[in-house]
Amino acid sequence: MTAFSAEPSVIAAIQEWQDWLRHERRASEHTLTGYAHDLSAFLAFLGEHLGYAPGLKELAGLSAIDFRGYLARRNNDGLSRTSTARAVSTLKSFFRLLERRGLAENAAILALRPPRPHKSIPKALSAEDALEAIETIEELSDEPWVGKRDRAFLALLYGCGLRIGEALGLNRGQLPPPGAGADSIRVTGKGNKQRLVPMLPVVLSGLHDYLDACPFDLGPDDPVFVGVRGKRLNPGVAQKRVRMVRQLLRLPETATPHAMRHSFATHLMAGGGDLRTIQELLGHASLSTTQRYTDVDAARLQSVHAAAHPRARRSGS
Repeated sequence: MTAFSAEPSVIAAIQEWQDWLRHERRASEHTLTGYAHDLSAFLAFLGEHLGYAPGLKELAGLSAIDFRGYLARRNNDGLSRTSTARAVSTLKSFFRLLERRGLAENAAILALRPPRPHKSIPKALSAEDALEAIETIEELSDEPWVGKRDRAFLALLYGCGLRIGEALGLNRGQLPPPGAGADSIRVTGKGNKQRLVPMLPVVLSGLHDYLDACPFDLGPDDPVFVGVRGKRLNPGVAQKRVRMVRQLLRLPETATPHAMRHSFATHLMAGGGDLRTIQELLGHASLSTTQRYTDVDAARLQSVHAAAHPRARRSGS
């Protein structure tokens, strides 16, 4: 975390803000860490900008020029537009708490507009590559149950479109019983929001195949995916396993666990799925986030058209 100094009143306000995020907004630890980094970087800049540790009075007196200077510093440091947009959101959240608590008010921060992030198109695997990765990852482990675990994990990401944290956060009692066929699981996503996601029989079968082979005697409140010591599987371990299969199959660097979620959505869109349904399945709060997948499908269609249309193959056409 970036080193900074501030008056005790600011430090106390930061703690109050973090407690509010954790207990009232139910922000994840990952989100809290990102917010803390953003605010630390701003206060470090501010200490250098002012020449001394800021207090609540200084925060209230900051002008639009001061905030634009911070954005200019981030740009000079080569930080991305997406990262800067999140940093501005962090600052606004913190200053809104200061205002609610009667500690400081600053109108300039409310008018601050971050640079518009470049519109990114999610990187998806082809259906063939996704299925080959699921088949192959089981062969990479000397322990048969670990191979079944890795296969079940990837199949769940691709078959249900889960985030890696959502999959690793599942407990055994959340899974439908064996033989249930096509069923649903209740997933807890960002902001502690829950959604029902259909589960294909082949995905459920793979999960129970892994659970039957797992050597640990765990109950309904214990994790679905565990490591070799029987504790909840670490995301870093899961990512490492995917890196191994990526290298073996010579897949692109974008072939990550999260790419399986992108592949799920992209292939649903290509198969005729509607945006609202895909939004619900992915747990997106905003439809605009899901609309990125229309760009993926449009790019795919253009590529097919360019390769297949007779006019496209003629030079000078």
